[in-house]
Amino acid sequence: MPGRLEIICGPMFAGKSTELIRRLREGQNAGMTAVAFKPTSDTRSGESSIRTHPGDVLDAEPLPDSSGLLAALPTGVAPDQLVIGLDEAHFFGSPLIAPVRTLIARGARLIVAGVERDHRGLPFEPFPTLLCEADEVTKLTSICAVCGGAAIHSQRMFTSDAPIVVGGAESYQARCRACFQPG
Repeated sequence: MPGRLEIICGPMFAGKSTELIRRLREGQNAGMTAVAFKPTSDTRSGESSIRTHPGDVLDAEPLPDSSGLLAALPTGVAPDQLVIGLDEAHFFGSPLIAPVRTLIARGARLIVAGVERDHRGLPFEPFPTLLCEADEVTKLTSICAVCGGAAIHSQRMFTSDAPIVVGGAESYQARCRACFQPG
């Protein structure tokens, strides 16, 4: 039986990691084996944990890239008894798509969280494809740091052409459409 793909996306500071942790714990409470993964390049919350801005923490295995995802899963657990959380999925890029499809085909439940638009407001891989594959999409908003409206963008507060720059409130602001300045 095929699995399930749930996407949680939105700008920075929207509560994506909070919702991911909530769903993983919900899966555990239902008797499933819950495992969480994060990119090793995201060092903001410690090496092996997901930490929300309000301070909730969940253990997570760091992965240098998505190629190790399948091998990192617990052995002896049937795929339909797994709930797998992936935080900051945009750090993995389009190579994440193949293992996600494999896990869905095997019957696992995947919950993928991340920023679906880059700092320029353009689609952020792997989300264009994963959004089409998803069984459920939860698109969150934040509060615009300028006007207080509904923010859908992550405004980089310094100049850099790098597609991924790890940072938090010191480097990014949530912005609405009117206040967002791409580039």
